Amino acid sequence: MKNRIITYFLLAVLFSSCAKMQNENERRASPNLLFIFADQYRRASLGFLEEDPVKTPNLDNLAFRGVFFSRAVSNHPLCSPYRGMLLTGQYPLSNGVISNCNSARTQYGNYLKKDDTCFSDVLVEQGYSAGYVGKWHLDGPTSTAKGEPVIWDSWCPPDHRHGFSFWYAYGTHNRHNQPYYWATNSAEDEPIMVNQWSPEHEADVLINYLQNNEQQRDWDKPFAMFWSINPPHTPFDQVPDKYKKQYGARDYREVLGRENVQFTSNIDVKGGDRGVERQIHLAPDYFAMVEGVDDQIGRVIAELKRLGLYENTVIVFSSDHGEMLGSHGLMHKNVWFKEAYEIPLIVHYPQEIAPKKEDLLISVPDYMPTVLGLLGLADYIPRAVEGKDYSGMFKGEEVVRPDKQLYFGANPDDPSGGKRGFRNEEYTFAVVKGKEGAKYHYLYHDKQDPYQLSNIWGENPELDQKMEQELEALLRQMNDPWL
Repeated sequence: MKNRIITYFLLAVLFSSCAKMQNENERRASPNLLFIFADQYRRASLGFLEEDPVKTPNLDNLAFRGVFFSRAVSNHPLCSPYRGMLLTGQYPLSNGVISNCNSARTQYGNYLKKDDTCFSDVLVEQGYSAGYVGKWHLDGPTSTAKGEPVIWDSWCPPDHRHGFSFWYAYGTHNRHNQPYYWATNSAEDEPIMVNQWSPEHEADVLINYLQNNEQQRDWDKPFAMFWSINPPHTPFDQVPDKYKKQYGARDYREVLGRENVQFTSNIDVKGGDRGVERQIHLAPDYFAMVEGVDDQIGRVIAELKRLGLYENTVIVFSSDHGEMLGSHGLMHKNVWFKEAYEIPLIVHYPQEIAPKKEDLLISVPDYMPTVLGLLGLADYIPRAVEGKDYSGMFKGEEVVRPDKQLYFGANPDDPSGGKRGFRNEEYTFAVVKGKEGAKYHYLYHDKQDPYQLSNIWGENPELDQKMEQELEALLRQMNDPWL
């Protein structure tokens, strides 16, 4: 009897060890993930589209060998809200990141919550070694009273990092040539000061991470690296001369070829950033930064290839939002026009997915579930996620395609105000709430008017009514107080 018990015990240990080895082998075989998003990088600045005067050979190659989503948008075209949607798979009203994080807005809880189950949390729970490099911009600095200087940057404590065991990041600053970072074990008063262009320095950090000479990640686990590049965000002129030289003495009027560019501010649009007269001359520097970002991404991809990791790594390239660069007489973001609203989205994994151009009306909250599905982790998508898993289309499966994409803009102190709208297959529609309840409507027939030059609101009452009804139904579905 005693011998039989010992035999059963040994068999149990053997089976447990075999199962453990099989599980470890499966983890090793799981694809790695490199998720790159550049701040303020507009869709038109993908070189292969031949819209902006840029050369982006590395991103072009990813698009040619991967899936290029030609109609991706940033539903709230602003830094922190994009990041909140990306990591939670929820829209801003649900995750609470309604505007950019800073000390003046902290009192409204406008930051990523410690107990949210994020993209990275799921990956770590399913055996990934996760890292984050670059701009975080999801924590709230200590709240400041009205009238006090607003604080933008903040250190992110380890228990707010949602499973990222490798950390080389900052809250938010625009010091492209002299950035600083907090490393994994840096104390709040111990930032690492750097005298190097931030994308180049971050590429160095990533290459070192991939080589793993300092044990930054677990060798036995697949890695999930999120790389948040600040350029081509302002200030545009903080870019190395070697990239500026690509544009020589070219005038900003020469490089801005879009039909809707205006060199004076548009006072007729009740939204977006003014100041075009002060900043439009820096357009060549924006494009120089775009080319520099592509160059640094190319260095990291080359290292993936050298280390034999390229074929088993899913590479995603996206952006927080776009950049107006004078289109419609506006600068920067936070508006419904294509230049700010449309963003790049490329998913590259040639080992599993065939190259194609995909016109799915995908939204940022869809990224998390779709990538988890591609990684074979669809069963672990959190219930709170509002985005949809479209990973089936990578395998040629039919998916229920969305018929519209939300456009959202609000401040955390008054979520019932601001801007709302949507884009469907033909139209872009937006409504801005002004003072004392006034509403300003903007409707563009994108198929016939690709540069959105003519606001057709008021020309067809039946179409106007249809747009308003569809927007109301969409917002009611999301329990939006804007209604």
